[in-house]
Amino acid sequence: MIKAKKNYWVEIENLVLKPNERASHLPEDTKATPLMMWIKGFLMDDEADIGDEVSVKTLSGRIVKGRLVDINPRHVHDFGNPVHELLEIGMELKENK
Repeated sequence: MIKAKKNYWVEIENLVLKPNERASHLPEDTKATPLMMWIKGFLMDDEADIGDEVSVKTLSGRIVKGRLVDINPRHVHDFGNPVHELLEIGMELKENK
């Protein structure tokens, strides 16, 4: 397993609210789930393994403590599957200029 070293780009997680601390008006499945937070930043500790409590410095300069969950994390996001109707409308608008 890779050990994170000082200044590595890492991701930490923190528990924000336990299930019993969540708002009462939430749906039952949401209320039963802890509210978690994930933050990416540069490791401030000399070295750490996944699961260790560490400090990171974020790109905005904040210092945050949490449990190390990833080393060199990727930004993974997309806009979902294409919607055929929207693709057709886009082509139609270009043709009618």
